[in-house]
Amino acid sequence: MIEPTGYRDLDELLARLDRVAGLDADALEAEHTSVLGRKAGVLTAASKAIPSLPPEERRAFGAAVNRVKQAFEEAFAARREALAEAERRRAFAAVDLTMPGRARWVGGRHPVTVTVEEISGIFRGLGFVVAVGPEAETEWYNFHALNFPADHPAMDMHDTLYLDAPPVPGERGGRQLLRTHTSPVQIRALLSQPLPVRAIMPGMCYRNDPFDPSHAPAFLQIEGLAVDEGISFVDLKATLVHFAQAFFGGGTRTRFRPSFFPFTEPSAEMDVECLLCHGAGCPACKGTGWMEILGCGMVHPRVLENCDVDSERYTGFAFGMGPARITMLRHGITDIRHLYEGEMRFLGALATP
Repeated sequence: MIEPTGYRDLDELLARLDRVAGLDADALEAEHTSVLGRKAGVLTAASKAIPSLPPEERRAFGAAVNRVKQAFEEAFAARREALAEAERRRAFAAVDLTMPGRARWVGGRHPVTVTVEEISGIFRGLGFVVAVGPEAETEWYNFHALNFPADHPAMDMHDTLYLDAPPVPGERGGRQLLRTHTSPVQIRALLSQPLPVRAIMPGMCYRNDPFDPSHAPAFLQIEGLAVDEGISFVDLKATLVHFAQAFFGGGTRTRFRPSFFPFTEPSAEMDVECLLCHGAGCPACKGTGWMEILGCGMVHPRVLENCDVDSERYTGFAFGMGPARITMLRHGITDIRHLYEGEMRFLGALATP
């Protein structure tokens, strides 16, 4: 321990100060503990001994201890910084500056989400509102209210995913199931909202389908419904042609083909001119020059009556489309699984920040 009555030991300690600049990391920490350690440090012991000195020596000795302590603290700090800088230089020297940089994935909106938002925006501009409903439905909402006959194949177990769940209190009857389309939301909208109704219904649907290049067991769907006095097929065509040209570009050619759906009469399917060959015919459109994008039709009078709507006074149209398939058309994707398998390189090329 430093003798509190003299300065010789402080002078000898200062002689160790010059050696600090040459210490490695381990030796530096050992020297720091020896000099400034809280329990066994030489200068710490000297500071604790000051109160035992004669009053006339305390001030001068305390000032000397503080000067030495400050000198050591500065030397230790400078040496630590020098060692850290040397480590940074060694790490930098190990970097191969000829290696190409790596792009950082910053995320983005899924291309199907972008399609849903764009479609919704187009129809909002036409006065449609967005309506939603439960994904677990009853047979009445999913089939019966939509004029499906009791023996329709879609109601079989091999097509529909039924739930082992008790009936929902207050809901119209039948077994519970995962909705196979968003059409049940049309029924709920007609039952809960005053007429006229103009709504689109985006949401997830579920079917007992294989996961292959053109089908998925869980997928997004967007349906639309307009019910009012005096609505005709002309209104349906004008609305959907406007949508096609707003989404795919002005001048997009469209056509309507007769079809059949239990909940519309008459029914049709709408095609747009192939986006890849522009009508010339290619493998993507199977040589026809056209690509189907949605089904549509005038709401069947029985559907209106099932929702307590006077079918003699009111008419309406409905349509449904798969945004995943429309996304495939827009980007020339041939396999729907690419949109669901989470391959970031593929989705990153299509994503919108």
